[in-house]
Amino acid sequence: MSAGTLYDKVWDLHRVAELPGGSTQLFIGLHLIHEVTTPQAFAGLRDLGLTVLHPERTVATVDHIVPTTNQARPFADPLAEAMLETLERNCADHGITLHGLGSGRQGIVHVIAPELGLTQPGMTVACGDSHTSTHGAFGAIAFGIGTSQVRDVLASQSLAMTKLKVRRIWVDGQLQRGVYAKDLVLHVIRSLGVKAGVGYAYEFAGPAIDALSMEERMTLCNMAIEGGARCGYVNPDATTFAYLEGRPYAPAGPAWERAVAWWQSLASGAAAMFDDQVDFDATTIAPTITWGITPGQGIGVDEAVPSLEQTEPDERPIAEEAYRYMDLAPGTPIAGLAVDVCFIGSCTNGRLSDLQAAAAVAKGRQVAAGITAFVVPGSEQVAAAAEAEGLDVIFREAGFQWREPGCSMCLAMNPDRLEGRQISASSSNRNFKGRQGSATGRTLLMSPAMVAAAAVTGHVADVRLLLNP
Repeated sequence: MSAGTLYDKVWDLHRVAELPGGSTQLFIGLHLIHEVTTPQAFAGLRDLGLTVLHPERTVATVDHIVPTTNQARPFADPLAEAMLETLERNCADHGITLHGLGSGRQGIVHVIAPELGLTQPGMTVACGDSHTSTHGAFGAIAFGIGTSQVRDVLASQSLAMTKLKVRRIWVDGQLQRGVYAKDLVLHVIRSLGVKAGVGYAYEFAGPAIDALSMEERMTLCNMAIEGGARCGYVNPDATTFAYLEGRPYAPAGPAWERAVAWWQSLASGAAAMFDDQVDFDATTIAPTITWGITPGQGIGVDEAVPSLEQTEPDERPIAEEAYRYMDLAPGTPIAGLAVDVCFIGSCTNGRLSDLQAAAAVAKGRQVAAGITAFVVPGSEQVAAAAEAEGLDVIFREAGFQWREPGCSMCLAMNPDRLEGRQISASSSNRNFKGRQGSATGRTLLMSPAMVAAAAVTGHVADVRLLLNP
């Protein structure tokens, strides 16, 4: 069993009680909520005659259902409007802070919590969204929960959970120019599989991880869940502290120095024991794209769709299904595959550095004929920062649409959707069948820079060939 890891330390600090069934009652330091998974949770509280135990530890925003082209109220979609009204009413009734549209702090829940300094090392973080693992980038233990568990956290500020094993993902070397955290995590998932992390927390460590910015670490941890892990995290370090200092909810003054000293003590020590370790070499990783219908079906931009013989025996049925659904034959080079829609955004890749990387490719170029390309900032703060740098102008001049913040086409619970058999080059996190709104639509996951490269060429292209030396 693991010992002395950050996961073990944070778990022990938040343990309330051992429960009869063998699970642990774990205190939740930060509870993030949005409009989709909370209506039934609040209704459950009312049915039980309960209130929110610690409203100051719950923070809300709206992201999944908001339109990105026109956010005037009421929304054109009456269901979306009703969901937002319900969230507004529930937050007002229970004294919960809501960062709503036009507040300057609205955005995707996994973007706004870090940028406001709500997410901090040593926390336990829960949210009714599977990509809550994002917050592990700060040395927090963060996990997605279901609607009934949202109700439980609202009522008790705790959850019944079973402790995970800890696998260290050690990455040596440095990523090449034009290769990003998205490529790294797609490579890890491709190598280990989408089920390898079941029962594990992933600790990402090593020289390549140390060199990542906080926003890149968030991308990495965001997709730990796609590899089957319940959570992923990076040990807090100077990069973490520099990002957090001065943010609205971060400690200040003498409390800041005390916090940093405590955060440093939480990192996995040299004597930490892990249940497992897998090693990677960052220098060998190329820009990576998914070709199939799971995030594990990824290949380098210079590779071809694998044959059944190149696929593990237990993965061959899903590979055959992917060939049919994606209409791709084994041996087809991924470079040159035509696309229809190019989407830059999501909780995975909708932050300022993601937009900067994509803008560097788009600048001075034009979106290819017949391509629909759009950029959706992850939050109002990201949008404001990008506009201050003129990134919106770069994108518009290149033929991209510049949209309002929201989840957008990542999951299509809003008007942004694929149509028919369209192929999307997407910076989001899932390429499941129907994920982007069309039951027959096809999704290729890639980095924001690779999406921009696809937009200006009209097909999957190696972004390294488009970057200026």
